Amino acid sequence: MKKIVCASALIVLLISCKKETESEVVVTEPQVEYAVFGDSISTDGVLSYQEMTSKFGDLKAGDTVDLKFSSTIKNVCQEKGCWMNVALDNDKETFVKFKDYAYFVPMNAENKEVVVSGKAYVSEVSVADLKHYAEDAGKSQASIDSIKEPKKKYLFMADGVLIKK
Repeated sequence: MKKIVCASALIVLLISCKKETESEVVVTEPQVEYAVFGDSISTDGVLSYQEMTSKFGDLKAGDTVDLKFSSTIKNVCQEKGCWMNVALDNDKETFVKFKDYAYFVPMNAENKEVVVSGKAYVSEVSVADLKHYAEDAGKSQASIDSIKEPKKKYLFMADGVLIKK
């Protein structure tokens, strides 16, 4: 009888140990590493580029909204990295400048994933500024000369930028 009780206790103990082991399985997400430019920011509360496109659609000239969003860098100023164009939904993009001209991003950051934090706004960009930006982007003289009208632009003044390593 003593042997039966001990064997039963051993079986119960083994079964309960197995259940504890199964419940201890922890799945961890791989950490994404970012290079930080400007203010240190987190990825908490980041909007997608689709949500950002919708936010821009709701803004009128003169409105601003503070937020963070993630997307892909389309191109960067090739003079010193002082601005970048970031992709939005439906082949749209936002022109991103950096608060107080305090930092720049790498000129080879094109096509990298990015998180930007700051103020989104809509503005009309003058012909002179459009030509200046086209020149900075290395566009041809014919392309620069073809700019004849101001353009409504989605703009972003970033206080912090994260670029995926």
